[in-house]
Amino acid sequence: MTSPLSLVGSGASYIEAPNLFINVGGTVFAYRDLGPQGGVPLILVNHWGAVLDNFDPRIVDGLASKHRVIATDYRGIGLSGGTAPVTVDEMARDTIALIGALGFEKVDLLGFSLGGFVAQDVALKAPGLVRKLILAGTGPAGGIGIEKVGAVSWPLMIKGLLTLRDPKFYLFFTSTADGRRAAKAFLNRLRERKAGRDKGPTPGAFLRQLKAIKAWGRQAAQDLGRINIPVLIANGDNDIMVPTVNSADMAQRIPGADLVIYQDAGHGGIFQHHAYFVPKALSFLAADAAATSRLEKAYEGVRR
Repeated sequence: MTSPLSLVGSGASYIEAPNLFINVGGTVFAYRDLGPQGGVPLILVNHWGAVLDNFDPRIVDGLASKHRVIATDYRGIGLSGGTAPVTVDEMARDTIALIGALGFEKVDLLGFSLGGFVAQDVALKAPGLVRKLILAGTGPAGGIGIEKVGAVSWPLMIKGLLTLRDPKFYLFFTSTADGRRAAKAFLNRLRERKAGRDKGPTPGAFLRQLKAIKAWGRQAAQDLGRINIPVLIANGDNDIMVPTVNSADMAQRIPGADLVIYQDAGHGGIFQHHAYFVPKALSFLAADAAATSRLEKAYEGVRR
């Protein structure tokens, strides 16, 4: 039988990747690690209430075909120990500490939804740590409608309970025929892993993360012009959780950012259109140093 540790950093698929653990300042964090060794690793930071099993395996496997990919659990969520933070600031500091404990001096970050808040904050707090940044289904501090995520979500969560559906069926996708088909396919993918599944979030941790989201929506805007690295922003054209206008706002405020908006798609636009998102993300991550240099020169021009 193959040892689980032999799969670390290997070509194993995400549904086979073992749960791994690392002690970071006295707190044990859970993560999964796959893809080829070498190069700059891509760290995945996920949405409100998400655990390791909420990362779309088609996206993870697609990205891991070319890059080492590390999916993470927040403190106090899933198999990670400790108590869930109530601010994005704490989550960002946890992420920076986790990256350091894993021994990385430079990483790429992909943050989805709440993970996008955290990824922005990491890039601002530790600018030398992040090489490239992908922000999906997310928005800036103080962004439009972000503090209302709970008010938008609770009715659809109740609808999910009443219809015996995962709330993401309603929260992440449009109500069109294409949206519903995509929702079913996505939720089926999340159930593909049978063994070694993560633990779901506790109600307390879920509510603590919601508090962090509301605080992010109410806090003062950050100077996104300080993010002078390549940034890819992606969303659906009808995101009801983090309104799509926030994606356009970030793209205007981050020098040289690349914005992709998927049609007839919601908060989970990258899941619905994973067949398009993965090649786009791979192309973005593989862009040559000359392109990065041009971006940095453009940033210098904006800053002056």
